Amino acid sequence: MAPPSVTDDVMARYARFARDEAPGRSDVYADWARGVAGDDELAAILAPLPAPHRQPPVVFAVTRLLGAPVAAYAEWARFVRENAARVVAECAVRTTQTNEPLRCAPLVAALERIPGPIALLEIGASAGLCLFPDRYAYRFGTSDGAVQALGAGAVRLDAELQGGFAVPQRLPDVVWRAGIDVQPRDPRVAENRDWIASLVWPGETERQARVAAALEVARQDPPLLIEGDAAEEGVLADLASRAPRDATLVIATPGVLPHVPRVARERLIARIRKMDARWITIDSPRLHDAWTTPLDADAWEGFVLALDGEPLAAVDPLGSWIRAV
Repeated sequence: MAPPSVTDDVMARYARFARDEAPGRSDVYADWARGVAGDDELAAILAPLPAPHRQPPVVFAVTRLLGAPVAAYAEWARFVRENAARVVAECAVRTTQTNEPLRCAPLVAALERIPGPIALLEIGASAGLCLFPDRYAYRFGTSDGAVQALGAGAVRLDAELQGGFAVPQRLPDVVWRAGIDVQPRDPRVAENRDWIASLVWPGETERQARVAAALEVARQDPPLLIEGDAAEEGVLADLASRAPRDATLVIATPGVLPHVPRVARERLIARIRKMDARWITIDSPRLHDAWTTPLDADAWEGFVLALDGEPLAAVDPLGSWIRAV
């Protein structure tokens, strides 16, 4: 059994989630997190798990995958207690794999600046939903109330452009797409689609529909997905070597770097910057110092969309808005 201090850490983490992260996104998850924050018995069930595997979004998604009711805390907690061994075992092999296709909106804005054809390689690709920026339909809303469309397809991505950020005018010519992940999720496998769908929080109905449609795109034409740790020697270079020689290699890290330990993250960024490739990332301004232009992190709102380390815009972490800087 984990020591009391670890149980206290679990309760404090769930309290922060209920206070800072769930409001405005999911009333259900806010309720569950508040419940765990005040329930030392249930927190003790989760405490033996390593910290990345007991994060609220992971635990909540796993319980829903296993059949927990989307109901009030008491009913959900009863399910967890009655299925504690299954919940812990499943959480132990799962981590956050938020596969948000809406991140393709800022990705398209950066890709427009790169001559094609494009060989797109994503680190932390999960099921590969961000590897199809050329297959989605975009609607960009501007500050004057106008809406401009780009592309066509069953997946529609809506993003707000702020501060005069220019509307992207063309989709990338992607001729090769591949991803690497420590736990890639082949979109052709129903269990993997179920897991990605479970990571959508209850109440996010538009996102649920968006992810489901993107999973269908990926299922019908799955990208090359490789299991591996991109921070390890030779892993990224090996996958990059498979890209067509006549295409511009673009390495994308949209939202994955916070999940890479600091030393490995610094090593990975150094490797990317030494490669014959362009690099698009969406990161917190505090995450690393690989920016070519110094940033005032305290004054920065949102994440940074950057090309080769040069900040292009401030963006919503999941891609719903893009702001000129």
